[in-house]
Amino acid sequence: MKKIRTFFALPIPERIARRLSDCADTLCGYDRGLDAQWVDSSNYHLTLCFLGNVTLEQVTELEQLTREALAKQSSFTVPLNHLGYYKVNPKLGVLAALTGDHEALNILHDCMVNIAKKAGIRYDERDFKPHVTLARLPASNCFEVPESWPEPGLTTLADSVVLFQSRSGKHGSIYTPLFEVHLPA
Repeated sequence: MKKIRTFFALPIPERIARRLSDCADTLCGYDRGLDAQWVDSSNYHLTLCFLGNVTLEQVTELEQLTREALAKQSSFTVPLNHLGYYKVNPKLGVLAALTGDHEALNILHDCMVNIAKKAGIRYDERDFKPHVTLARLPASNCFEVPESWPEPGLTTLADSVVLFQSRSGKHGSIYTPLFEVHLPA
């Protein structure tokens, strides 16, 4: 049975992506070992929940469950107020825009995790934080942590949730939206 690699995310508007890209440019100077794989700003999104490999049947179920669960979920703003290094797993770390503790975003994250579990997807990322990946680094890297991280001071509107497919490409990951559920104002 064919499986595809997927994750739930909030789209990032181009104007916010440009500002985050400026922050990423500032961090390039700290990549002493040239370990970072910088993400193109056109691929920026706020990851809510990584699902891993799912079947096409599960995608159909995920869409139905997501539409039901988010039918009454209102849109809200999300602060992207700081940057940091975040270890995703034992082999991979990311330089990311982070949100801090944000109640509405935490509730949405928990909702997406519950949807995944209802669709039969094993979810075990205990320390997951919603984030916008600016660069990926191997766990052992030469990135010099700045004394003072740039502070983006940005906010973005959480007005839709997208299930993306992720495929490896020649110049990084290729993200394809599988479905989108809009959140009313």
